Amino acid sequence: MLIGEFQHALDNKNRIIVPSRIREDLGDVFILTKGLDGCLYGYPMNEWKILEDKLKKLPLTNKDARAFVRFFFSGANEICVDKQGRALLPQNLIEYASIDKEIISIGVSTRVEIWSKEKWNEYNESEIDMDGIAEKMNELLL
Repeated sequence: MLIGEFQHALDNKNRIIVPSRIREDLGDVFILTKGLDGCLYGYPMNEWKILEDKLKKLPLTNKDARAFVRFFFSGANEICVDKQGRALLPQNLIEYASIDKEIISIGVSTRVEIWSKEKWNEYNESEIDMDGIAEKMNELLL
């Protein structure tokens, strides 16, 4: 299970060091794509396959479904972690997530999210009604 929060930096070759605790579950090869809220989503290959199968079942005739599938797959890249634990981030994903230098990686159960430190701080400082969200989540879990 992917959990935890890790701070690190992008090097001058657009590589990040994948934290060892995340790398254990993410694997040496994973899928990195555009995420929601302006971050990147990283999926272990087995989780990507599950998501891919679900997305393939969405109706092609539904405009929102087509847009969502396009969004996820157009940004997807297979990422290989080298022997030093580094992963090269594609330029289009760096630009999408507004990554400059400092990065926050968080484990979110089945995926990792990669945020620019600035965006992560903005997200955490925003007025999020976690109690209200928790009540709504209870409805979804039933």
